[in-house]
Amino acid sequence: MSKFYRIGENLNVVTKKYGQAMKDRDPKPLQELALQEAEKGVDFIDVNIGPARKGGEELMEWIVKIIQEVVPDIPLALDTSNIAAMEAGLRVHKGRALINSIMARPERMDAMMPLVKKYDADMIGLLWGPEGMPRDEHERGMLTAEILAKAAEYDIENERIWFDPIIAPLNIQQPQLISVLEYMKMLPDMAPGAKSTCGLSNSSNGVPEHLRPIINRTYVIMLQRYGMVSAIVDAFDDELRDVVDGKKPEAVKVVYDIMDGKPVDIPSLPKDLQNYAKTARVILGHVLFSDSWLEI
Repeated sequence: MSKFYRIGENLNVVTKKYGQAMKDRDPKPLQELALQEAEKGVDFIDVNIGPARKGGEELMEWIVKIIQEVVPDIPLALDTSNIAAMEAGLRVHKGRALINSIMARPERMDAMMPLVKKYDADMIGLLWGPEGMPRDEHERGMLTAEILAKAAEYDIENERIWFDPIIAPLNIQQPQLISVLEYMKMLPDMAPGAKSTCGLSNSSNGVPEHLRPIINRTYVIMLQRYGMVSAIVDAFDDELRDVVDGKKPEAVKVVYDIMDGKPVDIPSLPKDLQNYAKTARVILGHVLFSDSWLEI
């Protein structure tokens, strides 16, 4: 089983506590969170400062320094649409940073890709094109080709690119989750040597809070089956960590059996495996989504 990289999503400006700490330039809550994420064994810490139109450069430089002060061995995924702020963070980052993310739009690629070379960084290639979200796996394939062509212009190797096919919420766009699985089957032939990642929690957006983890865990099993090597995840979901580290083989088997159309006697399974089986059926569209799918 190949290594699966967990990128901790928790350090985000939209979270009230951390947004306020960024505004006040209060390092303590941010450093505490980074240490807690490190304890949970994340491979990268995502640092999302949002658009940061005002003072973005100074904020990103400050935040990279204070985080790397306490977790010097964990690389950061720098997340902002402000190009100057992105460069300010890359300039002070120790080790190889991950740029999260570069959209498949010519103006974003031309602005951001030079930074990949200049700062010896990796990049997430986000399959969000001029038309917005791709409709299906074929549009995802076209956007992948555009990113690859532009990366070649800047002499960026496939190994430096992590493709993010964009995950949509299950409760409103279930077919998109299937389309991403189909895309994952195509990616190795299209971009040999490239990696893949996704914002896994998007799959459960808008669903009651207590139901979100089972969607994320079930869907990551499906993604991993088709070669996904990374995801931006809740650093504190221990069961998810066990899943991607290969410590939940019985859950993986149940989900694979549902994917393969094998008969699964769901009522005879232990409760936790019933939840995986039922959730796999919802993701695959075998049953309609409702907030009560685990009770049915």
